[in-house]
Amino acid sequence: MMDLITRAKIDPKDIAAIGITNQRETTILWDKDSGLPVYNAIVWQCRRTSSIVDSLKNDGLGEYITKTTGLVPDAYFSGTKIKWILDNVKGTREKAKKGEILFGTVDTWLIWKLTGGKSFVTDFTNASRTMIFDIHKLDWDDKLLNALDIPRAMLPDVRPSGSIFGYANIQGAEIPIAGNAGDQQAALFGQCCFEKGSVKCTYGTGCFLLMNTGTEAVDSKNGLLTTIAAGFDKKVQYALEGSVFTGGAVIQWLRDEMRIITDSADSEYFAGKVADTGGVYLVPAFTGLGAPYWDMYARGCIIGITRGTKRSHIVRAAQESIAYQVMDLLRAMERDLDITMTKMKVDGGASRDKFLMQFQADICSAAIIRPKVTETTALGAAYLSGITVGFWKDIKEIKSCEQSDFVFEPSIDTNRREKLVSGWHKAVERSRNWAE
Repeated sequence: MMDLITRAKIDPKDIAAIGITNQRETTILWDKDSGLPVYNAIVWQCRRTSSIVDSLKNDGLGEYITKTTGLVPDAYFSGTKIKWILDNVKGTREKAKKGEILFGTVDTWLIWKLTGGKSFVTDFTNASRTMIFDIHKLDWDDKLLNALDIPRAMLPDVRPSGSIFGYANIQGAEIPIAGNAGDQQAALFGQCCFEKGSVKCTYGTGCFLLMNTGTEAVDSKNGLLTTIAAGFDKKVQYALEGSVFTGGAVIQWLRDEMRIITDSADSEYFAGKVADTGGVYLVPAFTGLGAPYWDMYARGCIIGITRGTKRSHIVRAAQESIAYQVMDLLRAMERDLDITMTKMKVDGGASRDKFLMQFQADICSAAIIRPKVTETTALGAAYLSGITVGFWKDIKEIKSCEQSDFVFEPSIDTNRREKLVSGWHKAVERSRNWAE
């Protein structure tokens, strides 16, 4: 933080507030006295707790988990990661029962550190991603805590996203931490999706499609999640969410592991060198499949390869796989709400890729709206904290700041679209239930 302040050439006393946004489900346990982690953070993509999830389902808790938390039972979420650390790091559960070991997602850890250990808090959006939080009662759920043997004493206080979470002392300036939200809810807020029915998709390591559903917690029948949207009081708004585990990460895989490209930006160039994938599909189920499939045991595959398959075909198939997965989420959302989506706001690093955004418009038959500021996750955290301290008057003032950069319109015919989608779904079926 001091490096940022120095490079920006600002006085800490001129900072109105700090906003935090974070990877949500990533799990950290640390010692309250020493402030040191008891184990490495377990990130959201980790599959090591799949067997714990299977045990919960075998015990008949699957439906209860979905009804209470809005989530499906999956290793994606924090609850089973907490249990794994308590089970595998000697002495932690006993200390946790005494409140000597603390749990937090990354936001809680950052606030703890920024406030010198004075604030042990999280917000509703991050709590709603743990699989141990009741999104209706807005409290930790004792039945799930008991099932996972997680002591309540180790859990943080939960507050609205627009709240004073504590104060960071920076060179004598007491700066309020006034906004805190999980990355996808922050992006929803940053995209000014304040009204019921507004939707955005963030393209990062994964891809995340969220729709604001207002005060109604919509129960999905098509594999989507019910979660809490960022807000300012205990009368929360909800969102319907679809999660793609491997979005931009498939391009990183081409670069780092396969060495097919040398820079992520090269993917757009190679994808544009061929008219299509030559019948090749790449399903990037590297850590299983998220919504709407929720298959922890799916694994990645490349199918349709012939002797004529070139590097450009595989790169294009990887690019298209991101759009296909988002399309699956959009279609699931349409079925849940009995609507047709004609437009979608986008953000995140990969939204700068013109090829990907055009293919997304084509395959979804919807207008794709890209804002001038694509880092809307950070923007949402700034908006939340700014409103809380009065830097901005209200969401109406923020809405007036919204600016679009480009709108991608669909350009392929229905028959072509249906043929491509059919091939994608055949490829997905080949990848499913592969690992044991």
